[in-house]
Amino acid sequence: MNETKRELHPSVVEFKQFVKAHPKLIEEVRTQQKTWKELYEDWYLFGAEDSMWDAYRQEEAKSETATEEKKDIMSTIVSSLKNMDLNQVQYHITNVNSAIANIQQVLQQFQSTKPANRGAQSRPGNPFGFRKD
Repeated sequence: MNETKRELHPSVVEFKQFVKAHPKLIEEVRTQQKTWKELYEDWYLFGAEDSMWDAYRQEEAKSETATEEKKDIMSTIVSSLKNMDLNQVQYHITNVNSAIANIQQVLQQFQSTKPANRGAQSRPGNPFGFRKD
């Protein structure tokens, strides 16, 4: 079995890279707003830097902005962790732990006041008193 691999024209390879950089183009083709042929022709005639692609670049800018915001948030968290006093953190954890222990003790006291055989007392009898003879 001979497999012949077709080599693509260099402009087609460049267009594929352009599409990978602008994923919203794929959405337009899938929703049948445009065809690959139309997009390729526009790209070939006007180039990748034409103003018609600005709508797709805005999506890229938004994702870059979101990435930068995530980095800013992470740096803020890291700097906050550096400025924390571990003794204060330990003190607050101890207080929360003792509060939880107190709540558990109160719950245990309420549970111990319940009748032990509550299930047997609250079970209703059979409303139909038929018996087999």
